Amino acid sequence: MNWIFLIIAGAFEIGWPLGFKLSQTTPYKFGWILFSIAAMGLSGLFLWMAQKTIPMGTAYAVWTGIGAVGAFVTGIILFKDPVTALRIVSVVFIITGIVGLKVAG
Repeated sequence: MNWIFLIIAGAFEIGWPLGFKLSQTTPYKFGWILFSIAAMGLSGLFLWMAQKTIPMGTAYAVWTGIGAVGAFVTGIILFKDPVTALRIVSVVFIITGIVGLKVAG
């Protein structure tokens, strides 16, 4: 169950940079900032819940990895962020590290 909490925490970790970006690109600045604050709080809460049985270093690395990869993909899909070979390879390394930590755990 704690790995599910960690995945949920990672999903909320994607929410706050998304909210910040939307606050800059839409007329609903205040609403998206509130969305970001809520996402930060929920992300932290689920990380805290996950760390009850998952080692802190593993939980933190996976949490930030999910957030980083998720924000990367979201940026490409929603905001036409650049897609280059080096960026893709770099994200593959992050994903490999996340999988490695899960397998090693």
